[in-house]
Amino acid sequence: FNKTFRQSYTLFENHYNQISILEILRAKLTFERFPGYENVKVKFDLLKSIIVQEEISWKTSLSNVKGIYLISDLSNGKKYIGAAYGQNAFWNRWKEYVNNGHGGNKDLKELLLKNGSKYTVNYQFSILETRSMNAEDEEILKRESFWKDILLSREFGYNKN
Repeated sequence: FNKTFRQSYTLFENHYNQISILEILRAKLTFERFPGYENVKVKFDLLKSIIVQEEISWKTSLSNVKGIYLISDLSNGKKYIGAAYGQNAFWNRWKEYVNNGHGGNKDLKELLLKNGSKYTVNYQFSILETRSMNAEDEEILKRESFWKDILLSREFGYNKN
């Protein structure tokens, strides 16, 4: 269903002829448990479902460490390196991407403006490095810069700073 109006709610009676049922699940949608920080490789649509459903093993794990993450654009291979720190670190940071598709990054904003919000289907999230929640934010930012240098994401990716 493609909503083309500003109204925050919809009345089924007014739109039922535009809605298609794609699948009816026999059981509640479930997710695989959090696979461990070194094994995170999750596409945007799955991450969105995990965040919206607040899957507990993912939420707990992603909220309890700071660190560095990688967003890969599967359509062209470009990379974006980001840092997760502050309260609920990865969980809150990735939730921003789920909410707006760009997490505040200038290049990702432009990409979505040019290609539309559905472009996020090309994003894949992974974790490069974790630190304890006691780590200083400055340390996390230094490690983010290190990974940008190593993966050349300023030169060939979506990092400009």
